[in-house]
Amino acid sequence: MKRVVVSAAGITLVDAPRPEPLAGEALVETVVSGVCGSDTHAAAGHHPFVPLPYHPGHEVVGVVRALGDGVESVRVGDRVTVEPTLPCGDCKMCTTGRQNLCERLQFFGCGYEQGGMADFFTVPANRLHAIPAGMSDLDAALIEPLATPVHAVRLSGGVEGKAVVIIGAGTIGLLVLAAARHAGARTIVMTDPLEGKRERALQLGADAVFDATRPDVVAAVRAELGESADVVFDCVSIQSTLDQAIEMAMKAGTVVIVGVPTRPVTVPLPLVQDRQVRIQGSATYLPVDYATAIEIIASGAVRSDDMVTARFPLEEAARAFAASAGGQEVKVVVTRESAA
Repeated sequence: MKRVVVSAAGITLVDAPRPEPLAGEALVETVVSGVCGSDTHAAAGHHPFVPLPYHPGHEVVGVVRALGDGVESVRVGDRVTVEPTLPCGDCKMCTTGRQNLCERLQFFGCGYEQGGMADFFTVPANRLHAIPAGMSDLDAALIEPLATPVHAVRLSGGVEGKAVVIIGAGTIGLLVLAAARHAGARTIVMTDPLEGKRERALQLGADAVFDATRPDVVAAVRAELGESADVVFDCVSIQSTLDQAIEMAMKAGTVVIVGVPTRPVTVPLPLVQDRQVRIQGSATYLPVDYATAIEIIASGAVRSDDMVTARFPLEEAARAFAASAGGQEVKVVVTRESAA
């Protein structure tokens, strides 16, 4: 079979033996695999937790083709998506319902021995979620990326009836928009330096958008809200966006770090303490977040027609990574056969 490998030398398609499912595992044939921002960061050597080389593909949809011994949760022929966190099940985090923070966590498609950007892969069957019959493959490819914003919204303490700001209108920012709307946010303002992304945010339901590079963006956002933000979701996570987020949230607001920081930033701790700003990290998701993401997509509130802006065959994975890294696309996917 073929699989994609990302190394310091670039993105290549290599021959590999087809894996066989062990006890508790399923063999899945890939249909669609998304290119995530974490993939492009890792390919550039900037991801803090994904060393090179690695096998990409954690936003993946496929069909179960074979089962290892003891698997009863899925059947051959099922369409599935992967919850790529691979927790140990025994540590403090796993036994207290926080398996996304497992002390020995492995992550399928991000440093694990396999990823979904391949013809076939094996994975523990308990990490597979069935896709509803009426959901397209491309829509289902958004389940994993949407689960991250769903988790972030849940960790924020709730947004129902609240004023929300989302910094960054890329894939994750737009999915935070959908998750916050689903959770009942009253007003949502978004910022981004690119006009095209701001326009898409308005089309998808943001109440107002602002150019993130304008020098008075904090004042403009607060004026639009008529108040400080109750919750700010930072989907970029660099020094300038964290500074903006804290100023937008003062006083008593919450800043949720959703984007993966590529380097450390400085926190104005005197302001955080004096004005009682809460800074909340948000890492991946839990099964409950997958269930909510599936519910949101099944309702039609998130559609691949709005999000997937470029498709490439597996043989052109390098072009897919380049398109995703270029910043103009929203969601880039790699497909096999006729993903619908």
